[in-house]
Amino acid sequence: MSKVLEQLLVKYPDLAPCRASIQAAFEAMELSFDKGGKMLLAGNGGSAADCEHVVGELMKGFMSPRKLPKEQRDKMMVHGEAKGTYLADHLQGALPAISLVSHTAFATAFNNDVAADMVFAQQVYGYGKQEDTLVVFSTSGNSANIVHAVQVAKSMGVTTIGLTGEGGGRLKDLCDVIIRVPYSSTPDIQERHLPIYHALCMMLEEAFFE
Repeated sequence: MSKVLEQLLVKYPDLAPCRASIQAAFEAMELSFDKGGKMLLAGNGGSAADCEHVVGELMKGFMSPRKLPKEQRDKMMVHGEAKGTYLADHLQGALPAISLVSHTAFATAFNNDVAADMVFAQQVYGYGKQEDTLVVFSTSGNSANIVHAVQVAKSMGVTTIGLTGEGGGRLKDLCDVIIRVPYSSTPDIQERHLPIYHALCMMLEEAFFE
């Protein structure tokens, strides 16, 4: 077991029942990125903020600076040594992640013109590839726009990972990996989702940017 995961369970012993599912989520994410895939994320309200948070940890250095390897630095020198050095020094290794909650113009148009409960599903259909993962946050596991997104993802062969409360709702039987934190209150659930995805981001960073 990863040292990061061990430390998570020491700090949050109430998450011990989630040990296997957190490990499974990491392995699915690692495999996806290793194949050149990306992560799509969806959630509502506070869970939408969690999607943005995860993207911030994956697309730039989190616990390490993720300096560019020499091969990538050398490519920047096509712009001259001074500019190439500046570019290389101010770029960091990234794991591609897209928060589906961020596209305001698209979302408002689709909500108004088509169907609000299909807004994430449409983005999954447009972005999703078999090598990708879709990570969804829903405290109830029953949010219609999240359920529809997962259903579309599964039809396309996209790996689905859900973070929910203890019941799991409809996502429990839909997602390839489900992390059900042992709480039923929305604030309690969201407070445990954060350290879980922090741990996952750290584990991924260690796997790809040692």
